[in-house]
Amino acid sequence: MTSIDDMKVKILQILIVEDELIAAESLALDLEKLGYQVCAMVNTGKKAIDKCQELNPDLVLMDIMLKGEMDGITAAEIIYSQSKTPIIYLSAYADENTLKRAKSTCVYGYLVKPYKIADVNTTITIALAKHQEDLQREIDLSAEKKLNKIKTQALATASHDLRNPLTSILGYTELIRDYGDLLSPEKKQRYFNFIKSAVGKMNDSLEDLLLISKAEEGKITLYPQHFNLVEYLNIVIDEHNNISEKHNIIFERNTDNYQAYLDQKILNHILNNLISNAIKYSPEGGNIILRLNADEREVIIEIEDEGIGIPEDYQAKLFTLFERGSNVGNIKGNGLGLSIVKKAVELCEGNIKVNSKENKGTKFSIIIPQNEDESCR
Repeated sequence: MTSIDDMKVKILQILIVEDELIAAESLALDLEKLGYQVCAMVNTGKKAIDKCQELNPDLVLMDIMLKGEMDGITAAEIIYSQSKTPIIYLSAYADENTLKRAKSTCVYGYLVKPYKIADVNTTITIALAKHQEDLQREIDLSAEKKLNKIKTQALATASHDLRNPLTSILGYTELIRDYGDLLSPEKKQRYFNFIKSAVGKMNDSLEDLLLISKAEEGKITLYPQHFNLVEYLNIVIDEHNNISEKHNIIFERNTDNYQAYLDQKILNHILNNLISNAIKYSPEGGNIILRLNADEREVIIEIEDEGIGIPEDYQAKLFTLFERGSNVGNIKGNGLGLSIVKKAVELCEGNIKVNSKENKGTKFSIIIPQNEDESCR
């Protein structure tokens, strides 16, 4: 959004709509003395609408009484509905009916002829300030509506994602309670592992939803620290290799010792979502390659699978919340993972790229700058 100070720096562009040529030229001279620029002068409502579409002025000074079938008030309504351009009315008439009709539109000022140059400047300044407030209010309202929509969808997602783990936890705890004396130690341990896994899934779902909510509200504080990235990635790979027997995660790297400066919690969100997706969307198994290419300037992490790939027509909305590809079939998911990954990467001032072909596999590339003073701030 352009501020008033920014407008003055770039020189405010004003369209004059006035059916008296002498009055228009006199007003133009006054505006130039005040440091504004007149981008055009027209004398009908139709021409005013056309010029606004062509030039996109910052402000319109609109005479109410114009030549032709369309008066200034009608033209102003059309212009504002199309571009939200602020409009100040000019008129030699200040009767009650005219004022009442003018006030019913989105008017940002009213100058009665003859006007003094100081009045023109004051009215323009107040009009621009009010317009900026209105624009900011619209932006805030739009952001609030978006956040409320996300929270509503997140609540529905949480309800769905938590129901199955809770059902499992309840079922296994009842089995242990009712038949604990009859169960072998191995079976008890198996049930406990099921419960632990269900709790882990619930925690992951809640963490993802919390990150999305905080990111949308701009309330995430990152805590980067130095750590050995190679050792960390080896641990992550081991954890995921223990989960799936059908997949083999291969670690390729250009170094065996790299001191990264990152927020590990955020990096966890990125890697766990991408590796879990690589496993989930490679139902036939196969190799998953994690590549690390790091130097003093940046860290590049690639995760490549041999899975179902991403349809080309879906890739444009790949990182949109609650969206899933048309080829996922019965593979479970909530459409949160990649949105979380993108937000997490952006928090680290990094970039994410994807290269995918349907039924061939997918490669995600994460590029994060490494500067102790700036990275992950």
